[in-house]
Amino acid sequence: MRENDMLEKDEIFSKVLRAGRRTYFFDVRATKADDYYITITESKKFTEEDGSFHFKKHKIYLYKEDFAAFSEILEEMTAYVLNHKGEEVISERHQRDFKKEYNQETETSEQKPTSEKSFTDIDFDDI
Repeated sequence: MRENDMLEKDEIFSKVLRAGRRTYFFDVRATKADDYYITITESKKFTEEDGSFHFKKHKIYLYKEDFAAFSEILEEMTAYVLNHKGEEVISERHQRDFKKEYNQETETSEQKPTSEKSFTDIDFDDI
């Protein structure tokens, strides 16, 4: 059997979740004995200063015998987080580029008073 045929046989069912810079791939695959298991892959995009980028990937293999316990713990953990912190996402404030994105959103939704110029607010009249 060719390698491509084997790859096609291994992937049975797939779903993708795009979440900002992260993408999650959920795949049902087949073992050599034709039993099924799940892989969950997190792919995160990193952009370099020169504009180039690369991806870091992390993969979890989840087998049928662990489905119930995994699901139970995942449900318990998500309920705990939501019960203690709610559904509002506050971690975005702590990302390196949050200030830049926040300022861009603020500038488009509000007019800055002309008396408040920052170092980067330069008009052609200033030159």
